[in-house]
Amino acid sequence: MSVGRRAVVTAGAGLALALAGAPAAQALGRPRTRTLFIAGDSTAAQKYADAAPETGWGTALPFFLHRGIEVANHAVNGRSTKSFLDEGRLEPILAAACPGDLLLIQFGHNDEKAADPTRHTEPWTTYQDNLRVFVEGARSRGALPVLATSVERRKFAADGTALRTHGAYPAAMREAAAASDVPLLDIEALSLALWQELGPEATKTYFNWTATEQDNTHFNPPGAIEVARLVAAELLRTHVLAPRETRRLDDAIPTDRITWPVSEES
Repeated sequence: MSVGRRAVVTAGAGLALALAGAPAAQALGRPRTRTLFIAGDSTAAQKYADAAPETGWGTALPFFLHRGIEVANHAVNGRSTKSFLDEGRLEPILAAACPGDLLLIQFGHNDEKAADPTRHTEPWTTYQDNLRVFVEGARSRGALPVLATSVERRKFAADGTALRTHGAYPAAMREAAAASDVPLLDIEALSLALWQELGPEATKTYFNWTATEQDNTHFNPPGAIEVARLVAAELLRTHVLAPRETRRLDDAIPTDRITWPVSEES
């Protein structure tokens, strides 16, 4: 936590310089590309060739955004609000963020893991405290923070009812968003409704179900595309993005547009 909090202070010191540089680019007639940074977990993260067909929704988000919005996906497998901050992963986001940029924050899956003290947070205390660090950090750079509740897992009752799996964390995020006057994308509620509409069998084609794995948390290309569509539509509905900044919200996106780069560590 202390690393993340120091980052907020450090980033704030550079805000005046960033603001001073922005008019210069506009004076030269160059439209500035806005960056949408993603801070989150494996459900949003970029996946590599050795993990295919697993796909994070952050990979598919650019399909629904105008080219004037660039996505910088900093989501990392297995991270919670706590571990993301403790590992110093907010710092490079703040260092790169400029006035007018966006920081989309989605955590909860790993904050829930009570048996892991390196990741676990309590929803109404430490989880909300950590969310405020992200919010204050973004604002210190003149960027707009946006909170997104965790996308739901695939879990159904015997009667086919789609079940909630995130406990109090979505409600805690909703409260944090209201308290800090931050736009909220309620992806937990929207994805739950989508899984209910599709039903137990059809949802298997959206999650990372393969011949060797039955993964009810992570997505394959169709699932990543549909969750990214939910995110983009919510960015538009909440007026975070203007209509001219989104595209193809009602269009079918071919799944072969999803690619998995080779990891630099391979």
